[in-house]
Amino acid sequence: MTGPRAPGAAASGRGGDGARRGDEGGFQPSLSLALAGLMEDVHAHSGALYLLSGSPAGGGDSGRMLEMAVKAGLPRAFSAPWERVALTAPIPVAQSVREGRVVWVAGEEDMARRYPRIAVVLPYPYCLAAAPLISAGIPYGALYITWPASHPPELSATEHALITAACDHLALRLRRAAEQGRPLVVEPQFPRSDAPAADSAATEAVRMLDRLPDGMCGLDVDGRVTYANAATGELLGIPVPLLTGSQLWNALPYLNDPVYEDRYRAAMLSQHITSFSVLRPPRDWLSFRLHPGRDGVSVHITPARAGVSDSAAEESRGGRPPRLVTISHIANLAIALTEAVGVSDVIGLVADEIMPSLGGSALVILAADNGRLRVLGHRGYRDPEVVERFDGVPLTSQIPGAQSLITGVPSFFESREQLERVYPERYATPDGMAAWAYLPLIASGRPVGTCVLGFAEEHRFSTDERSVLTGLGGLIAQALERARLYDTKHRLAHGLQEALLPRSLPALDGLEVAARYRPATEGMDIGGDFYDLIPTGRTAAAVIGDIQGHNVTAAALMGQVRTAVRAYTAVGQPPGQVMESTNRLLIDLDQDLLASCAYLHLDLRAHRAHLARAGHPQPLLREPDGTVRVLDIAGGPLLGVDPAADYPTTTMTLRPGSVLALYTDGLVESPGTDMDDALAALATRLAGATGPLEAIADALVGPDTPAGRHGDDIALLLLRPTR
Repeated sequence: MTGPRAPGAAASGRGGDGARRGDEGGFQPSLSLALAGLMEDVHAHSGALYLLSGSPAGGGDSGRMLEMAVKAGLPRAFSAPWERVALTAPIPVAQSVREGRVVWVAGEEDMARRYPRIAVVLPYPYCLAAAPLISAGIPYGALYITWPASHPPELSATEHALITAACDHLALRLRRAAEQGRPLVVEPQFPRSDAPAADSAATEAVRMLDRLPDGMCGLDVDGRVTYANAATGELLGIPVPLLTGSQLWNALPYLNDPVYEDRYRAAMLSQHITSFSVLRPPRDWLSFRLHPGRDGVSVHITPARAGVSDSAAEESRGGRPPRLVTISHIANLAIALTEAVGVSDVIGLVADEIMPSLGGSALVILAADNGRLRVLGHRGYRDPEVVERFDGVPLTSQIPGAQSLITGVPSFFESREQLERVYPERYATPDGMAAWAYLPLIASGRPVGTCVLGFAEEHRFSTDERSVLTGLGGLIAQALERARLYDTKHRLAHGLQEALLPRSLPALDGLEVAARYRPATEGMDIGGDFYDLIPTGRTAAAVIGDIQGHNVTAAALMGQVRTAVRAYTAVGQPPGQVMESTNRLLIDLDQDLLASCAYLHLDLRAHRAHLARAGHPQPLLREPDGTVRVLDIAGGPLLGVDPAADYPTTTMTLRPGSVLALYTDGLVESPGTDMDDALAALATRLAGATGPLEAIADALVGPDTPAGRHGDDIALLLLRPTR
């Protein structure tokens, strides 16, 4: 037995080092052959290869798509929901490109935990490895390969090396092809070995199978019948010539059920034997046993005892059910929509999950607002004005989008001619598309909007497709209603937060200031963090605090505390006394909430600051020479704990050019992070930040900093004397 070939020669027997010679004498990447060689080297039983399309907008991944170029070992329909994958999608191939590494999924439980959207559609035991195709730092695509669940729970070092080397080799080929403008070579069929010529042994094998009373047939990886003995035709009630070349579930009405095709999918993906029972009308039960292999499935069919069936076969099956691939799309979209937060998320998911699978070219989501149509979002239009002109159109207008919303009845127009027969000519071609599906979005029996799918070419909507699209409208409607409610709460929360925080900080002669507030990334995005700067004649007072909680109660209490601090400052109380008065007020309000706070008086002429602290993080001071130190400010307990608490005052020098940083604990506290390490990292960032205070504030709490991934509210107040 020979060992695995070197990755660089993974397909040398199929076209020369995984490539074919082009007309211009160079080499063009042969994707099918490269995938075949890798699967053979690591003994995988299926896989797919994606190419990256689109260009990054603003340097990000938004809008970039992974498009499936090659599928091997399993029917392409198995991966129909992921024919086109957004680079931001939470699935292994996209993650491998984003992170530039091999992603390993150890089995069914691992898949369910990390990638629930895939596990819902393909709930079978198998292992998966996804790897990026990257050359010179530029991603060109990705691939994944799968093994049965019998594979060890870890990817071996040899397998990892073979996958990585093969991907690097193929990515290099792709880069060279792109640089030289040469087209890729993608074989129309995955390469398979030639069928053996018929000989006497094969003829005798066929005769032997025909003598058996049990049905024996073979299926290829796409589920098509490649051979069936005479007993198969007799048991199934169909001539063998009509059965050969077709899929069982297409050739026989009583097998046209997603449950039975799902057993075939389970056998192929897990490489485990599966079985099921079927009622052949009117009363004959048949038992099917599927024996999978890497190149197809052998099916053993026998009569079953009357009444012996699985629970699925016992159910009444009226009419022809939808195809399983359609159910895959529904399951995939359903779990994806549970992850949608705002309206933009819903629109993005429908565009990414439904449009590609149906061949749609454009999408519009419409909603009703005070008797008029409102465009909530759209995708796929080069000129947005063709869509935006419908924003504000009365619901009484005779246009399909409004009529579907009012009546709750879906409309399907397979051509421009069909649309023109129903609606006035000026609305016949509203967006340059050639076919349309207008789906009413009905939630809790109430129309909430219309989903419009546009097709660049004429499109025939089958009965199954119309039914499925109508059902999808219900899923989208529920998600859209939740998303609009979330967006409304989000706006209210931020409106309340902005009303309670100062709209702007006062301009004080001799003092430069900058402030930031970042809400938590979860929940209502509202909390009790606050800051303020209060002019007091020749001096100024600054305060920063954090009320316990992330809700409306905390925000309302924050407003009361901020107002109280201003009042105590206005009557001339020193810092320690301001803290004592605010502490007693918080206890009197009896809200069962605590607060931390840091308060200071600034004497800009004397270059001094007088500080009092109530359980709040220590401020940071950056001296004019750039050194940063943590101030050791004496303090008292949190506000709201002890009505007799004392809050001492500390006086310090604040020279011109120095920066005093006051902040809440969200900037330095996060699960699994040591407080001292986080504080040291913040001091390092403060020391390295230069320029105006606004730029320094961005350097401390910007989206590219650790604070950009925080889980708590953050308030930051920077003060710098200028003379």
